Amino acid sequence: MIIIGEKINGAIPSVARAIAEKDAGFIRNLAKIQSDAGADFIDVCASTDVSIELETLKWLIDLVQEVTDTPICIDSPHAQTCVAAIEFCKRPGLINSVSGEGDKIDAVFPVIADTKWQCAALLCDDSGISKTAEKRLEVFTNIMKRAKEFGIAPSRLHIDPLVEMLCTSEDGINMIADVIREIKRQYPAIHITGGFSNISFNLPARKLVNQAFCVLAINAGMDSGILDPTNQDLVGMIYAAEALLGQDEYCMEYIGAFREGKFGQKNSA
Repeated sequence: MIIIGEKINGAIPSVARAIAEKDAGFIRNLAKIQSDAGADFIDVCASTDVSIELETLKWLIDLVQEVTDTPICIDSPHAQTCVAAIEFCKRPGLINSVSGEGDKIDAVFPVIADTKWQCAALLCDDSGISKTAEKRLEVFTNIMKRAKEFGIAPSRLHIDPLVEMLCTSEDGINMIADVIREIKRQYPAIHITGGFSNISFNLPARKLVNQAFCVLAINAGMDSGILDPTNQDLVGMIYAAEALLGQDEYCMEYIGAFREGKFGQKNSA
């Protein structure tokens, strides 16, 4: 599982307050604890007015890079902002995100084509978020055609099938699971990502729903996720699911992560 640390996001009240008060220490600490917990990317999302978004992203990215070498995931709904923020990053990371909407692909794909940058792609277009697997897969097909035009290998893409709230879903995650399986069937090297906590919005005991989703999504083929890497219960569930699915030979990754203290208690059974 490729873990994209979710904690530096201006949509979170404590982070919004830190941004407003220019609390650099708070942001540095969020970056360090996620990096120490094993995040593969640190997501950085300003969630501010567009007029100050780019300068806020620069401030956040600079702070993250002061305390860790973990690559940055530039997170903005504005494709041009993502592109402009690339110059702030010391090493290639992840653009979050493009989609079939408007000119987002045309803004991002040409810029990252001959680089090592990776990109998340959402399965929606100008018609919005479809309720059917067929339509989402149609959007996926169009995204892959564009990626091929620019020579972007499937292994550099993280496809987000758009996990929605369970409480408004008619069939749980069955449709999403079908989309994931079909994408992985067509492109085994591609990554499937998404926000793990999206599934549990407006439900009680959200952590239980998130953990159950984690197991089902990994079983379907999800191998990348935007989540809290310091949540040991969730991280432990990821390692356990991968071991149970035969993705961890002799459970060596599970055992190693446990010994490193990434989840559980070292003296527990």
